[in-house]
Amino acid sequence: MMKNLQELELWFVTGSQHLYGAEALAKVAAHAQTVAASLDAEGAIPVRVVFKPVMTTAEEIRGLCREANATPKCIGLILWMHTFSPAKMWIAGLTSLTKPFLHLHTQFNRELPWSTIDMDFMNLNQAAHGDREFGHITARLGLRRKVVVGFWQDPATVLEIGTWSRAAAGWYESQNLKVVRFGDNMRDVSVTDGDKVAAETQLGYSVNTYGVGDLVARMNQFSDAEVAKLVEEYRAAYTITEKHNQVDSLKVAAKIELGLRAFLEEGGFGAYTDNFQDLFGLDQLPGIASQRLMAEGYGFGGEGDWKTSALVRIMKVMAQGLEGGTSFMEDYTYDLSGSPKVLGSHMLEICPTIAAARPSVEVHPLGIGGKADPVRLVFTAPSGPAVVASLVDMGNRFRMIVNEIDVIQPDEPLPNLPVACAVWLPKPSLKVAAAAWIYAGGAHHTSFSQSLTMEHLADFSEIAGVELIAIDADTRLREFRQQLRWEQTAYSLNIGQR
Repeated sequence: MMKNLQELELWFVTGSQHLYGAEALAKVAAHAQTVAASLDAEGAIPVRVVFKPVMTTAEEIRGLCREANATPKCIGLILWMHTFSPAKMWIAGLTSLTKPFLHLHTQFNRELPWSTIDMDFMNLNQAAHGDREFGHITARLGLRRKVVVGFWQDPATVLEIGTWSRAAAGWYESQNLKVVRFGDNMRDVSVTDGDKVAAETQLGYSVNTYGVGDLVARMNQFSDAEVAKLVEEYRAAYTITEKHNQVDSLKVAAKIELGLRAFLEEGGFGAYTDNFQDLFGLDQLPGIASQRLMAEGYGFGGEGDWKTSALVRIMKVMAQGLEGGTSFMEDYTYDLSGSPKVLGSHMLEICPTIAAARPSVEVHPLGIGGKADPVRLVFTAPSGPAVVASLVDMGNRFRMIVNEIDVIQPDEPLPNLPVACAVWLPKPSLKVAAAAWIYAGGAHHTSFSQSLTMEHLADFSEIAGVELIAIDADTRLREFRQQLRWEQTAYSLNIGQR
């Protein structure tokens, strides 16, 4: 289900000009090839880094940008001005470019050769002002981009490039993602709804609805033997006590999973939603099925929440190969004693990639939706840093709200909690973080990740042209509320970057 990020490419493009002569340009090309090969070999950059010829004319630049636009596996460009590269040459190309780009401000040599430096060296190594010329034109054109400053072999520089490359891979996924909704969203709920046409226009992914009956019809095509085989897979992969070894419930859950997987695969869908108010033909709300499909990389959103479903999928693509998991999540309830904290969970559908230990299969009443007791995986998330992110429709724009959190273990055992959960301390505190989240209009559903960081999501938001609202250790409510006012004013005046 997950794409191999090594099949995707970032093109390494270097700018110069003919003024320096053929010998200097040959050195520029050799240096650029060395840098590109070094970055391509870095494990922190999950995609390929591919060297492209040095750009010296407006025609070459425009041609390269058009080629990048037309090459599906190219997900973005790394641009570096080794020498001075007159920036007017870049206007036609950059204004036609539809792929994201990172501006790398570096130079080939780490240190100056103090005892031998001469004018030839000075003419060749001009990134200090070549990149500033390029920076001016990208700022004047109002282009969204990432600027990374540092020596190209420094781990911090490589990590920044790697982080951005994951955001670019997420953007690539967003452009190609199909989300299926089984039924509509939960009745009378605002935040899970939104403008699907606007989402496809800005974020690229399509969202379309199918009847639950379409899913049921696909489920009914599976044989009893196929269902029994999947039930045995449950028994092998998870812990099942005698109390929860309810064969009929397990068979129903397995049949739902088989039908869901087939429907998603055959339709080319990478994410989906369901709704406990719209289950006609299903005996259970999908629980273990949604959990296992998320573990394979599918996005999921409860109650028809297609924006969170898409975000979960995009974040799973971005996080591929990193430690930790990513899951659909909800701020469910609080502990307001001691250090106030959040118990995050959902009715059923928390992804087992965030499980600290082997999950258990359990069958419990749901108490909502009027269906049979559903099968689900129960576990607790491990301790460590994480983020929760919410994408909401603000009417004239999409807004991404991200809170940095620290996952901790529950204060006491939870023997009667019938769902998977994570417990966390929001930064800077629950009091400030919850107020900020509410002021910003964040949803009750989120995408939770112990793989990604604020920077990953900030880079994605920049590429996507989505407003980012960050809640972290430095958040102060007075300044935060003022930021929201300025953001509202800016978007009302249509001030922004393209």
